[in-house]
Amino acid sequence: MPDFFLSRFLIVCLLGMGLVLSGCSSADDNSDPREIPVEEIEPVDVDLPEIAERGFLTALTSYSSTSYFLYRGQVMGYEYELLERLADHLGLELKIEVVDNMDQIIAMLLRGEGDIISHGLTVTSQRQKVVRFAEYHTTTHQVLVQRKPENWREMKLHEIEETLIRDPIELIGKKVYVRRNSSYYRRLQNLSEEIGGNIEIVPVDGGPDTEEIIRMVADGEIDYTVADQNIADINAAYQPILDVETPVSFNQRIAWAVRPNSPELLEAVNAWIAEMKRSTDYYVLYNKYFKNSRAYRRRARSEYLSFNSGKISEYDNLLKKYSERIGWDWRLLAAQIYHESQFDPEARSWAGARGLMQVMPSTAEDFGVDVSELKSPEENLDAGTAYLQRLQARWEDIPDPDQRTRFVLASFNVGQNHVEDARRLAEKYDADPDVWTDSVDNYIKLKSNPKYYNDPVVRYGYARGSEPFQYVRDVLDTYQMYRDLIPEGEQPEPAEQVAATG
Repeated sequence: MPDFFLSRFLIVCLLGMGLVLSGCSSADDNSDPREIPVEEIEPVDVDLPEIAERGFLTALTSYSSTSYFLYRGQVMGYEYELLERLADHLGLELKIEVVDNMDQIIAMLLRGEGDIISHGLTVTSQRQKVVRFAEYHTTTHQVLVQRKPENWREMKLHEIEETLIRDPIELIGKKVYVRRNSSYYRRLQNLSEEIGGNIEIVPVDGGPDTEEIIRMVADGEIDYTVADQNIADINAAYQPILDVETPVSFNQRIAWAVRPNSPELLEAVNAWIAEMKRSTDYYVLYNKYFKNSRAYRRRARSEYLSFNSGKISEYDNLLKKYSERIGWDWRLLAAQIYHESQFDPEARSWAGARGLMQVMPSTAEDFGVDVSELKSPEENLDAGTAYLQRLQARWEDIPDPDQRTRFVLASFNVGQNHVEDARRLAEKYDADPDVWTDSVDNYIKLKSNPKYYNDPVVRYGYARGSEPFQYVRDVLDTYQMYRDLIPEGEQPEPAEQVAATG
């Protein structure tokens, strides 16, 4: 910490010995259990054994520029990437539950709507009464977020400084906007007592998150708010008119939380955190989201950041056009294309598949598309969706539309004949041949086992069945994330809506 910053911070700290170590997360300001009736909620009795039995971990987090967001079709976020690693360590699938109103996050945890708060709460004694914190994974402190003068670029540094609050005493009589149920609100209450004057704390309801309130400062709608230093720094990089150099708290521990009756999950999370902290990956990940200012400025300027425009890729209009042909939600087609080519129209596989949808030359020729045109996004989508339309016709006997879409996706990946083999195996071993999930998908995996690909009912031999098995799951998981992060907007009414899990 620079000397001038440290000195200002110490001034704030010495203003009152009653300073409370409270704050917010790495992505948002968090609900204060004293302000919501969480003490009246009986926590559901679900711990790691029950979670392992069902096969997935549900994490509560926020939609923000650090926790969970979409950039150029890729789901990203500090909390999200940590969660992926945790779920993999536990051998579980990951399910994300985006919390719209952060005032409710602890109540949602206790009610069993999630297994872990991966939003990153500040560790406080009040919260420890209702949740159990994992080992902290970072520290931060709260700062005042204020706006520089409109013409700050033409001003000298000392002239800018004269317009800004550097001593918290100057907040007396000023309006500072924060959520009522946030620890920022509590911190400002304590600060008012410490400086012996009234800070006019203006409560904001639980809908807007910290970043939204920061944007209100940048846009001139309000003059002041409070945020965690790491979040404030990122937003100041996005919007250089912001000043975030005035501290208002000591350092605070930031941690995830579980229910008080989930000791096995807590132990497992703590063991994983201890292991992660010994790895370079842990710190590379933190730097990626909180230290690499060039990267997050680039994201901030992009129209393909989900916060900016609700776009997934530069091909969204084409996706909406061609998804109408097959009756799909355009975001489902986008999810498939992401896993095929990551939206690279020049992508080419080892097998010769080309373009956005990785169309094989023979498939293109079947639908009258010249192989040389497969680099064209529109020609590629024309051929690719025509092939999906053919597969839909092939699987029209599957009664459930959700399951039918899974058969279509699997066939697109591995070929219709191998999927038909898996159906025959399912029928032979008394599984339902008309259901993909937990039925035919298990037998497609077994097509790499000699016992099964040599079975008399199998006509097309060996297949790397784990690939279509995972492909279907990955596409549908990404689709669910796109649905979470991108509003539906103007699009064709889908003939089928597909659930998130594979």
